[in-house]
Order: sequence, then C-alpha cells, then structure tokens
Amino acid sequence: MRHIFYQAMKRLKPTMSAYDQALLWCVVLLLAIGLVMVYSSSIAMAEVDKDTGFRSGYFLGRHAVFLVVGGLAGLVGFSIASKHWQDYAPMLFLLGVFLLILVLIPGIGREVNGSRRWLSLGVVNLQPSELMKFFVVLYAADYAMRKAHSMSGRFIDSITKVLLPMGLVMAIVGALLLLEPDMGAFVVITAIAMGLLFIGGFNWQLFAALVLMLGGAFAALIMSSEYRRDRVLGFMNPWDDPFGKGYQLSHSLIAFGRGEWTGVGLGASVEKLSYLPEAHTDFIMAIIAEEFGFIGVAVVILLLTFLVFRAFRIGLQAAKLERHWQALAAQGIGIWIGVQSVINIGVNMGLLPTKGLTLPLLSFGGSGIVANLLALGVLLRIDYENRQMIRGYAL
Repeated sequence: MRHIFYQAMKRLKPTMSAYDQALLWCVVLLLAIGLVMVYSSSIAMAEVDKDTGFRSGYFLGRHAVFLVVGGLAGLVGFSIASKHWQDYAPMLFLLGVFLLILVLIPGIGREVNGSRRWLSLGVVNLQPSELMKFFVVLYAADYAMRKAHSMSGRFIDSITKVLLPMGLVMAIVGALLLLEPDMGAFVVITAIAMGLLFIGGFNWQLFAALVLMLGGAFAALIMSSEYRRDRVLGFMNPWDDPFGKGYQLSHSLIAFGRGEWTGVGLGASVEKLSYLPEAHTDFIMAIIAEEFGFIGVAVVILLLTFLVFRAFRIGLQAAKLERHWQALAAQGIGIWIGVQSVINIGVNMGLLPTKGLTLPLLSFGGSGIVANLLALGVLLRIDYENRQMIRGYAL
C-alpha cells in the first residue's frame, strides 16, 4: 500500500522537462509564421516570373525544403555534445574564412545584383556569411574564455593579449565581407564578437572607448564609399527620391501605414504585387505589418524577444553551473538573433539604413534558415546539458 502511495505521489510531483519546451514552441511558431508569410509575400511575384516557371508556390516549396534541411541541421546541432563544438570552434572559424575567400574567386562565387555572396551547390546556393555568424559565436566564446585572465588583468594585457588579436581577426573577416559586399553581415558579426568580449569580462572602460572608436570607423567606412553613403543618407528621407534611392523604403513605409492596427488581411497586401522589392526576404516584416497590422508586428517582436530572453537565461544557468564556454555560446546566439532582428525591423520601419539582412526564422533564404536552426539546436543542447547536470547526471 505504501509503495502504491509513493508511486501515485511521484506521478503528481512536477518534474523538470528534458529540454526547454517553451523555447522550442517559440521557434516552431516563428517558423510557421514565416512559412505562411513567405508564401503570401511571394505568390504574386512567382506567378509572373519566368525563372520560377510561373508557379505561384515556387518559393513556398523551396522554403519548405529549407525548413526540412534546417530542422535536420538543428537535430545535428542538438545531438553533438557542446564540448565538441567548443573543441572544434577554431577549425570551424577557419573553415568559415576559407568559404569567404572562396566566394570571392571569379567562376566559383555567384554574383547576384552586383554582390558576390553565394557559392553554387547545384540546386541551391550557399551563403558563407550566414554560416560565419554561427562560427563566430563558437570562436568568440572560446576566445573570451581562453583570454579571461588577461581581460581582467592589467590594462596593457587587455590591449595586447585580447583586443589586438581579436581586432586583427575581425579586420580580416570584415575585409572579406566588404569585398562581397555584405555590410549587414559585418555589423552582426562585429556585434557578436564585441558582445561576447564584454560579457566575458573585458575592461568596461576600454570597451566603451572601443565602441566609440568602432563608431568612428564605421562612419569613416560609410563616408568613404559613395554607394554606402547614399544608402545611409537615403533612409533619412526616402520621399526626396521615392522612385530612385528611396523607392524600397518608401513602399515599405506605405505597407506599414496601410496595415494600421489589425491589417488588411492575409493575402490582401498591395505592396507585394511587385511594388516592394525583396518582399519575401529582407522586407517580409513590411508585408506582415500590412496584412496583420500593429498586432501582427507586436506578436512577431514578442516571440523574437522571448527567444533572445531564453537564450540569455540558458547562458546564465550555464554560468551558475560553471560551464563558461556554454554560457558565452548561448548568449552569443541570443546576441546574433537579437541584433539581426533589430536591424531588419529597423530597416523595414525606416529607422536604420537599408541593409541586406533577413529576419531570422521568418524570411526566405536557405542559408539563413539552416544557420539559425543549427545554432538553436546547439542552444537547446546547452540547455539539455544544464538540466542533466541539475539532476545530478555526469556529462
């Protein structure tokens, strides 16, 4: 009788899940919204484009395939112990640099709209800069952990042993990205590296000075190129040239204005009818705003915010368990998703200069989806290992 009673109480006692179910459902919901909106925003363009075979479901089918491949990548990320990701972080980073070099070689790298960012793999194109974001998270977490003593030590050590080596590495990666050109990816990768150095314990006074210097460097970089200067200055008032440099942003703002509070309804967007370029990739948020209004935009932002919040919470839990690389890697993934989302949404709303950055987990784009889901698989693995340690299991 006592045994039966104990068994009954054990069933009633709440138990810790083996993984973060809330995070997983958040990701699934974002992917589902993205699948619907990619179809909605691309259907009109696909029907009139000979490259798609005039098939309305062309982008929907490809995006669904990318989700399957990305899901498999996520499973791979989850199935590999986090210590193995840490061990191979430097090698993966070197692989990313090699791919960035490879994409710049004529005849190997594929050029689209004046940018050489893709490697042709036959039926699909690989964008190395997307994978590089993931590799930078792993490498920067490993670097910050290895340099922890120098970061908290003498001022001169912080500069010579931490800042200068990382600065040189980021300069090489930045130069390769700017040759494509891919300024947006450069900004995100820089934010990941600097964010992880700061979280890892870098001298905050030196960090503040570095941020100011980076701001000046970015300003100089923008002003040194007429193309980049026009992109930056054009976003401030797109109505000065609504049929030229301000065309894309002006139509994005029109989409936001038409959406009002509840939107015009799913599928009823006008801007996707070949008015707004890249509606299914960089400007998918504008179509969400037009079809679902303020409420739809708020839901997406809340889901992305929750995802970033959970990434940082998982990182904090890992830090409490003295799993320092895992803590930095989890928070690095949060920085990546958060910064890229803020930039994309800011661009769509005219708050930031136009950049070629997709909205994580929602926009059309195979490399981005696969890299995002691979990173989130690693994040769920870190959380899974945290929970195993709390239960008393050895890793």
